[in-house]
Amino acid sequence: MSGHPVDSAISQRLADLALAVVVGALVVVAAALDPDTTALDYGLLVVSSAALAFYRAAPVAVLAVSTAGGAAYVLHAHPGALGALSVFAAVHLASQLGRRGWAAGASGVFLAAYAATGPTVQEAVEKTGLLAGWFVCAVVTGLAGRNWQAYLRQTEQRALEAERTREEAALRRAGEERLRIARELHDSLTHSISIVKLQAGVAVHLARKRGEEVPPALLAIQEAGGEAMRELRATLEVLRTDEPTGTPALLVERARAAGLAVDLSVTGEECALPAPLDRAVYRIVQESLTNAARHAGPAKVRVELAYGEDDVTIRVEDDGAACPDRPPQPGHGLTGMRERVTALGGTLSAGPRDEGGFAVCAHLPLGPGPQLPWEAGPHLSAGPGEST
Repeated sequence: MSGHPVDSAISQRLADLALAVVVGALVVVAAALDPDTTALDYGLLVVSSAALAFYRAAPVAVLAVSTAGGAAYVLHAHPGALGALSVFAAVHLASQLGRRGWAAGASGVFLAAYAATGPTVQEAVEKTGLLAGWFVCAVVTGLAGRNWQAYLRQTEQRALEAERTREEAALRRAGEERLRIARELHDSLTHSISIVKLQAGVAVHLARKRGEEVPPALLAIQEAGGEAMRELRATLEVLRTDEPTGTPALLVERARAAGLAVDLSVTGEECALPAPLDRAVYRIVQESLTNAARHAGPAKVRVELAYGEDDVTIRVEDDGAACPDRPPQPGHGLTGMRERVTALGGTLSAGPRDEGGFAVCAHLPLGPGPQLPWEAGPHLSAGPGEST
């Protein structure tokens, strides 16, 4: 984007140069039709017209040079009305840039010089009056153009402000909706799951107290209830905040504490990432470790973070039970992961490895990135045999 202002400046310079060339060509051709035109007349016309190429940088100076050159030319050569073209253009441009007082003064000076060329008073008044009308139009159209440009700038600013307001309102509504969903999940599920877990725990305790063998189904219910409570708490935590609750290194430590054999390697020059990109890295590692803990079995997991000049690569591999002949059905977690990576302009590959196990590899370009319109939960439930 840094080249856009330069391109615009070059385009403006070329437009200014083209204006000076066109005006100069017209007045020089008109002067050439008069056999009495001298070299001095041509020089005055060229100077008066060439000055127009610099009107953006010094509008008052350009107006003075064009007016002086044009007045000297009409006093020396007594041309027709076309000889006033360069001064007319300078007056219009100065008025458009907000120098209406200077434009009106320059018009008066030139018209006085033009009136002095009339052989009689009546002819001078007639010629000057007609030309004065054109100079008034030059000043008025210059002011109108300036007001129109100001109106366009204000309209563009209002549109940008309205867009920003809409985005803020949408983010606010999204936050309110996340909080509402969190409250509904808490009110509807937390109590019921807590009761199931509590009842299962009491039944296991009583069975062991009586010396009876605890049914495997009851132990499974107790374990599933605890896992459901942990997942629900994690989901509610995500719904209540946009930010990750740690780093990939902390996720690895948590996975190790839970009994998963995980190795973490970081290559390249580690740097601070933009917030959307940082969240994406965290969620990808979190989701991959969760899937490995659920579906890989007693496997070793390797987490690799590679920081490059233009991108960051996240690779999570395990040597678990996944097989290319029986690819898992993608669940909500993998789908959300792919949507997140795509929204940031990256690429994601996830699937069984040829040598066995499962691999997730994401390439994310470094940069500010868009704000994600959602914040998916870390590991939504999936059915049996499904990968989230």
